[in-house]
Amino acid sequence: MTGIRVNVRRRSAVRRAFTLIELLLVLVIIAVLAAVVVPKMANRTGDAQIKATKGSIAGIKTALEMFEVDNGRFPSTDEGLKALVDAPPGLQNWHGPYVDRANIAADPWGHEYIYRSPGSASGTGFDVFSMGPDGREGNDDITSWQ
Repeated sequence: MTGIRVNVRRRSAVRRAFTLIELLLVLVIIAVLAAVVVPKMANRTGDAQIKATKGSIAGIKTALEMFEVDNGRFPSTDEGLKALVDAPPGLQNWHGPYVDRANIAADPWGHEYIYRSPGSASGTGFDVFSMGPDGREGNDDITSWQ
């Protein structure tokens, strides 16, 4: 009887182990899933940065409109977006800060927001935009007039 028990134990021990083919199959499945999931997750980061930039530009746009209501004009290009945080000299009706300094500091890629007044592209009296991920003016810019 002991011989039978030994055989049973050996068979069950063999059954518990994975074969090389099973291990390779699992590795292939994991590699395929990683090849599909990782690029999609990486793309989400870019989408999130674009959405954050659009939100920041919308906030800056609102702050510029509040500045204009109080002062009768938009900040000049020379005054820039800093006029939303610190009062430019000579403005009696400045009731800011209109926006938090962090919101005008830089876009998610670390580039400064571009502000121009009078604006040429937006038709609103000012242009505010981010140069996007590449840091150069071009087709990937995120603008206040889109």
